[in-house]
This record gives sequence, structure tokens and C-alpha cells, in this order.
Amino acid sequence: MVARISPPVPVGGFSVEGSALRTSRNALGIIVGLAFVVTIFASPAAGAAASSSYQAPTWWEKGQRLLHATSLPPCGTSSGNFSERTNVDMSNEATPQSETSIAINPGNSNQIVGGSNEIFCLPMRGYFSTQGGKSGSWQAVDLPLPPPLTTNGQDFGSDPGVAWDTLGNVYYVYIVVFFNRFFSSIQGTEMAVARSSDQGKDWTATFFNQNAGTGKFNDKPMITVDTNPSSAHLNTVYVAWDNASFNQGKSSNNDVILVSSSSDQGATFTSPVPASPSQSGQAAVIGADPFVAPDGTLFVAWTDAINPAIRVAASHDGGVSFGAPSLISTTNAVFQTLPPAQALRGALIYPACAADAGARLYCSWSDATASSGVGVFVSHSDDGSSWTAPVRVDDATVLNDQFNQWLSVDPITQNVVLTWYDTRNDSTRKSTNYFFSESKNRGATFSANLQVATASTDETVTGANLGNQYGDYEGVAAFGGSVHPIWTDRRASIAAIPGLDEEIFTATIKE
Repeated sequence: MVARISPPVPVGGFSVEGSALRTSRNALGIIVGLAFVVTIFASPAAGAAASSSYQAPTWWEKGQRLLHATSLPPCGTSSGNFSERTNVDMSNEATPQSETSIAINPGNSNQIVGGSNEIFCLPMRGYFSTQGGKSGSWQAVDLPLPPPLTTNGQDFGSDPGVAWDTLGNVYYVYIVVFFNRFFSSIQGTEMAVARSSDQGKDWTATFFNQNAGTGKFNDKPMITVDTNPSSAHLNTVYVAWDNASFNQGKSSNNDVILVSSSSDQGATFTSPVPASPSQSGQAAVIGADPFVAPDGTLFVAWTDAINPAIRVAASHDGGVSFGAPSLISTTNAVFQTLPPAQALRGALIYPACAADAGARLYCSWSDATASSGVGVFVSHSDDGSSWTAPVRVDDATVLNDQFNQWLSVDPITQNVVLTWYDTRNDSTRKSTNYFFSESKNRGATFSANLQVATASTDETVTGANLGNQYGDYEGVAAFGGSVHPIWTDRRASIAAIPGLDEEIFTATIKE
């Protein structure tokens, strides 16, 4: 059945349209989240920098769940369409999902592809619409996994990111984690980039940079494509991730941001090169986000958790080499904060960045403040070296938290769009709604915040996936004045449906 959607609801100059989805599942899926679980010992509301303790990456927890599971969950099933007013459950399936990415085809804005983790099931999940996200137009598939490394071994995917080129191809990056037959020991990790030439229906994957054993592991990748017509690297695919030492289950030694590229539509990828500087002492970097300026300069931003800051480095030769990093901003939080809404999992400090047609660069991140909770901040630069003082985008006037933000630039309007989780509607700061803001003057000011989610989510209650909660990041894409956020949602009406847990939601925001 196709759900009926109420007319657009105007809020602050924008309207949020719904899009329902019919999804047919046909396979197993699984996954975790991002990188490491890190504990900040100071309260976010207390502000100030704090020390952190690096623990095993979160996908290890997923392996442990599978190790101790007595039976597999009902993976690969569909619960049918679900829409509440202007919000649409894209996943509509049993078991939790989280951590999302979304992208719009620059050659045909009706074609939209998203991705998410599967928390208990093995593959990644891909979502696609060829009708601009309209009601009933969403479908979903599983992403490819390589053969296990050993006989009867197991592997799963984690950490999605999606991007389109100008030729009609869409790319989906993730990591593959290899275990033995019983998930009792890790056997390695590998990078994966899947590509689809039919708008996300079918995928073929390339696997590379395999790290066998527990010496090093690949983690938290993100992807971009150079879509600038005047660039010498037009349609080059770039992937950035961190490659950490698995030192007795910790990941704080000899960590580096790596970058690989593909100039043959994702068929092959170059040997990775470091974007962050190598150093003799400890290095802890995470949350790499690659983005491309109009002249083809590749930028990669990341979080530095040893000297707390957001940093960025540039490559002028198509990702072959990188210059010295520039400081975007120092941060109060070291690696992640613990707002009440995400006090167990923690809210990661990471950059989400983009460039406009005028070569202005934008980066966003969340951070703890001294007295007003966790906030979302944006800085911009016209040269990649000097960055403006951070501007807090959220406009709430009470003590509250904003986290898991993402940023995108509309390639047609050049507007800068931002989305995030926000606790302003709950005095206890435990439940969230998803929010949106936009700049129409190149980051000088941002619009009054728009509440996108039509119902709140509380990930602190019994029954929620406390080890995963919201995951580590979400996504947003914009084209021609139409904005498509994607987020993890466990509103009460979802939790009341047998089998449904954390679901992947979307909406359409139009001016």
C-alpha cells in the first residue's frame, strides 16, 4: 500500500514534504558504527577540554553480540510502508539500523541513493528512489561482501558513505570486518567501494587495502567525487579513512588518515597515501571527510584527538600528495562528548565539509561548551588555510544539546544546509528531534532552525539499542532548493510496532 501524505507544512519559510517507501528485503545485513567508543570524563555542560580513554572500535561490540547470540534476528524482512505526516521510514524492517549517508545524482535530481549500517545483520543496506523521494518510490538492497578470509569464516560491513559522479554512477564506501567462524577472533579489515550504474538497484564492489590480523584496522571511511567540469580530475573518486594500530584492543597509537582514489569509475583504487602527518609519538585521528573545490583541489578534514582540534589538508595533484595541515578550530571535547541523550554511546566530534562554486569552503562540527551544552558550529575559508571564527548554528535559548550534525552545499542554489539531533524540546535533554538550518549568504548567517522530525526519539529508555543509540553520524543532501536529510529514528510509534527498532527516516524540505 502507498501511505497518504498530508500537504506540506510551512515552517519558517520552508516546508517539509513526506515521501513514503515500499521496501523489499531479501538478505542478511549487519553492522556497527564508526570508530572507537571514547569516554569524556567531564560533563558537556561543564565545558573545558577533558581527557579520553580509547577503547575497542564499536564494530567489535557487534562481533561480540554475534558471538554470544543464540539465534540470528529476522534479517531481510520488510514491515511495509510507514509514514507519519511528512516523515518517512526508509528502512521499514526488523532489527536496528543506524549511521547514514545520502546523495543526489547531479545529472538527474530525481535519483537519490542512501545507505545505512545494519546493527545485527551482515551486509550494508542501500536505499534508492528514482522519483525524487516521492511517496512509495523508495526501495532497498544489500551491498556485496567479499568471501571470508578462512574456511567457514564470517564477515560484515560497517560505516556507509555515498556519492555520485557526473556519468550517472553512484558509489558506496564501507569497511569489511573479517572474523572466524564463531565471531570469537578478528582476522582483519578491508576497504570496500561498491558502484552502481542503474541508480542503486545493483552493485559491484572493489575491495582493497586489506589489513590482516589485528596489527592495523581500517575505520570510518567517507567518499566524494570531483564533479567540477573544469577540473583536471573530473569524476575521480576519493575515499578517506583512518588506519589505526589495534594495540591490545585500543586504537590510540600510530593512527593516520589515508586517502585512495579511482580514475576508472571505481574499478581500481590507488595505494593509499597519508593526508594527516606521520609522527613519532601518539596520534589519534578520526572522522575523515574528503571534499573538492571547483579547481579540483582535494581537501580532507578530520578530528585530532591528541591535540583537540578540527584540521584539514589539501592535495593539488589529485590525491597523490598532501601539504601540511591547517587548523580549522580547536575543540573543547577531546574525541566525543556524553550528552544525556547519548550518554552511553557518546557523540563523536567530527567534521562535515563542502565547497561552493565560488571556492568558499565550509566545515561543521559539534563540540562541548562551557555552560550551554553541546552545540553545532560552522567555519568557512576562501583559501583553505585561514578559517573564520566558529559560528554556533543552533538557535535554542535553553540549556540543550545538538550533535551528529552534517553539512552539504546545494550545487544549484549554493545554499549551505545543516542538519543535527536536538534536545531543546526536552528539559531533561534525553529525547531528540531532528533539526535543519540553511545559509543563503555563504555562511554569514543561518536561518531560524526548522524541526524536521515530527516526533521525538528517546534512546535512553529500556528497549532502545543502548550500545548503538543514534550511531555516530547522519547525512543530508540538497539540489535545486530541495533538501533531503536522512537520520536514525526510534519514535514511540515505531517502538510500538513488533520487530521495529531504530529505523532510517527521511523527509523532503523545500523553500
